Amino acid sequence: MTAASLLLAPRAARRFGLLNTMVVSHLISNVFLIAIAAAPAAWVAVALLYARQLLSQMDVPTRQAYVMAVVETMSARRRRPRRRSADGGAGVSPSVTGWVMASVALAAPFVLGGGLKIVYDVLLWVTFRT
Repeated sequence: MTAASLLLAPRAARRFGLLNTMVVSHLISNVFLIAIAAAPAAWVAVALLYARQLLSQMDVPTRQAYVMAVVETMSARRRRPRRRSADGGAGVSPSVTGWVMASVALAAPFVLGGGLKIVYDVLLWVTFRT
């Protein structure tokens, strides 16, 4: 499903635009993520997970194309910036997730994760829509 997501992205981007494809597909996939928490049966949760995966990665190629369209690439003569590690919190998040599941609710990580990603999507759209 994730591979299909990557293949559908260019078609959607041509029709709806890079930013809209990036934000709307990610927004809908996160609504599916939150809905998993309220699924009444396992098969519904699995169907929602598949639907989420179909849309979840459409933002990757569209975001890369958008960045290439907006940001000038560095010239070969300029000094290259230092790379930052993107996985700084990767070791902490499983512990936090386990604590939230034990203390709050088993479904809480789905709701919290989806909610935070929706806030990100809305802020991204508001920031770059013009």
